[in-house]
Amino acid sequence: VQLQASGGGSVQAGESLTLSCTASGRKFDDYSMDWFRQAPGKEREFVAAISWSGATQRYGDAVKGRFTISRDNAKGTVYLQMANLKPEDTAVYFCAADRRLRTFSGSFYWGPGTQVTVSS
Repeated sequence: VQLQASGGGSVQAGESLTLSCTASGRKFDDYSMDWFRQAPGKEREFVAAISWSGATQRYGDAVKGRFTISRDNAKGTVYLQMANLKPEDTAVYFCAADRRLRTFSGSFYWGPGTQVTVSS
C-alpha cells in the first residue's frame, strides 16, 4: 500500500486548510483510513478516522468540531478539512491506512507526513 499526503502549509490562526491523501496498491473502499499528527517533542496523536464506506467518522478530542474527515472512494482519496486552526495544531500530519479489512483495527500502513504550521 502506497500513501501520499499533500496540502500542508503555513497559515495564520483561525484560517483553514485541507489535507489530501491518496492511497494505491489495494482496493481502497474496503479499508478504513486515519489521520494522525506529531508535534515536535510529542508523541503521535490520533486526529480522525473514517470507515471504509464513509458512514462512520471518529475524532480526537483536540479537533472535534473543527476538523472534518471525508473520503472519495472513486478517487482513492481521503481528506482532512481543518478549520479554525490554532497554533497547537502545528505538527506533521500522517495519513494511515488500516491493515485489516472493514474494521478499525489500530494497525496501519503509514504514509510520509505533511507539515502544517499555524502561527498566531
